[in-house]
Amino acid sequence: MGDNKALLILKDGTIIHGQGFGAKTNRVGELVFNTSMIGYQEALTDPSYAGQILMLTYPLIGNYGINEKDFESSKVQVQGFCVAQDCDLPFHKESVKTVDSFLKEADVPGISNIDTRFLVRKIRNYGVTPAVIANYGEVMDEKTLLDELAFNYSGINFVEKVSTKSEKTYGTGKKKVVLIDYGVKMGIIRELVERGITVVVLPCFANVEDVMKHEPDGIMLSNGPGDPAILTDAHKTIRKLADKDYPIFGICLGHQLICHAFGGTTYKLKFGHRGSNHPVLDNLLKKVCITTQNHGFAADKGALPKELEVTHVNLNDNTVEGVRHTTKEIFSVQYHPEANPGPHDSKYLFDQFVEML
Repeated sequence: MGDNKALLILKDGTIIHGQGFGAKTNRVGELVFNTSMIGYQEALTDPSYAGQILMLTYPLIGNYGINEKDFESSKVQVQGFCVAQDCDLPFHKESVKTVDSFLKEADVPGISNIDTRFLVRKIRNYGVTPAVIANYGEVMDEKTLLDELAFNYSGINFVEKVSTKSEKTYGTGKKKVVLIDYGVKMGIIRELVERGITVVVLPCFANVEDVMKHEPDGIMLSNGPGDPAILTDAHKTIRKLADKDYPIFGICLGHQLICHAFGGTTYKLKFGHRGSNHPVLDNLLKKVCITTQNHGFAADKGALPKELEVTHVNLNDNTVEGVRHTTKEIFSVQYHPEANPGPHDSKYLFDQFVEML
């Protein structure tokens, strides 16, 4: 990989020097960290990371390469990638390329040989922060790069950037689910198709009429990036769909949007929940699941409307991880039941949804 130099500059003026890999360009985004030991390919292609520079805490990344199947979307979604060490000699029978070449093809910069432990402590103490990652392989103007950090993550609608622009259909089952795509991970679609469901994926701007014309048996509200509070059109659409008495299941951003639709609020977490080892208590089943999470906002428990009751709680910080409607077949979780950290702890949620159809 040579001696390609790269910079990571935080909004507070912190400058980190490292070795560049991936594309020779610069990108601005919100710097966040994920504690998972594996799953970097899934994370890089997760639309929920749109607008963010992803840093992994596990020290060696890329050792099993990139394969042809572990994609959560059709492209790399992150703004940049930060690791302690990038492996340029991966070994796995399904590996077809390195992370370096994968990022080059996507025109996304990466930086390695940096102290990720220092940066994680900084984010835990002061919160996620705007940052710029620059990988030019030559002398870079630090002041010019710092001037680019006039970046407000919550002020940008990333959902409209990652959502499908046209209708798509998966599966040929007898039951039909309309999935509103706010930045869906393919794993969610796969779980529904495996249960014999036809999944009709609609763009994020779909209205009630767009949904109803498909005569669905149920509705899925997907995960996605950004601040749920600014998606006011989605709040209104979901509230109207709820009045039609469809079974509705929301995941991650979909969960937050359900809370907003019934009059609740959300707030930004200091450094979010991103990893595959988060313990969640299911209050209904009295069981603990180890979950995969990727979100920077949470539902405000004190502002939840009376129609929604808390069903799941994060055992690390007691934040709301799931709700259900007291009279309608509507429920949601903040985490990702299609992921496999448990490895199958949360798959029962899809079964519950299918039983409602």
